[in-house]
Amino acid sequence: MNSNKKGLNTICTHVGELEDTQHKGAISPLYMSTSYAYEDVDVKRYPRYFNTPNQEGLCKKVAALEHAESALIFGSGMAAVSTALLAFLRAGDHVVLQQTLYGGTYNLVNEEFSKYGIEYSFTEGWSAEAFEAQIKENTKVLYIETPSNPLLTITDLEAVANIAKKHGIITLIDNTFASPVNQNPIDFGIDVVIHSATKYMGGHSDICAGAVASTTEHMERIFHLAKNFGGSLSDYTVWLLERSMKTMGIRVRAQNENALAMAHFLDDLADIEKVYYPGLSSHPNHDIARKQMKGFGGMLSFELNASFNASQFQKALQLIKPSMSLAGVESTVLSPTQTSHALMSAEVRAEQGIADGLIRFSVGIEEVEDLKQDILQALESLK
Repeated sequence: MNSNKKGLNTICTHVGELEDTQHKGAISPLYMSTSYAYEDVDVKRYPRYFNTPNQEGLCKKVAALEHAESALIFGSGMAAVSTALLAFLRAGDHVVLQQTLYGGTYNLVNEEFSKYGIEYSFTEGWSAEAFEAQIKENTKVLYIETPSNPLLTITDLEAVANIAKKHGIITLIDNTFASPVNQNPIDFGIDVVIHSATKYMGGHSDICAGAVASTTEHMERIFHLAKNFGGSLSDYTVWLLERSMKTMGIRVRAQNENALAMAHFLDDLADIEKVYYPGLSSHPNHDIARKQMKGFGGMLSFELNASFNASQFQKALQLIKPSMSLAGVESTVLSPTQTSHALMSAEVRAEQGIADGLIRFSVGIEEVEDLKQDILQALESLK
């Protein structure tokens, strides 16, 4: 199927689907085999080579959604992040990473890269100038995350891409918080796009997966490392992920709408100290977000007034669930200092602006009025 002129929901539903030639079923058949013929075949298939029928089909869908030539599906978001980074870095190289990052990525770099002889620097801020200030003669990669986890900072994709091209450097982005529904970094000159497919691609809090999309040339380089690292995804989970992605456009657009409404609601509450959401005009990078995002996403963060305890507040919620992950159809909250960024030192969290009272809010598809009432009753119960 030619996806060049197809709309988002059509791509989500149909691109990469496998035809059931035997029974003419409406959905992709599931090929569970881990062993395929090797003689007199065009492709020698093996799950660790990312080329089983279900794997290949889903990779086509991911590539189409991200306006890329090719893609790979991994066993987790961190498998995607680590493989993509190390495909372009070797001993003696240097990478510049955005200051505000997902905690798992920070830990990978901070704990492992020195073992491989890879140098790294974190930016002071998230502007394009902050990236350029850290570039060295041996810099090979600029790594971005926008919107960032958990403070929803926004990085100007086009500006960073232009700086990278000027210096002959590869750009990688974690596009998880935006999803392909809201942001397509390749359109702004970014080279490699990474997702934790556990999140909006899965969307139902029951799948762990990762994805990388780029040019055929870049993906060949990533594949040759990926097959050695072995971070492939089981075909049953691939099949479930394809099923989930059929509704991604509808789900994410509903979450965009709800998150914007909840951001305005929280921003108006006297009991809330600060709200972080790029859809608010008060966000310092709102104009950049408007330029490069089709929607502002379903993620936001907020800080309670000092008189409230963040943990007690979350326990007082009755509808919104305190839960570890994000981007499911159900609304969830968590404290980054206790979960996603717990392995960071208190000093590093303070440098990034991640306060102990910060709450990350993944807005689901529930009725907005019900979410508002749950927030209000939780606040009232603690007064």
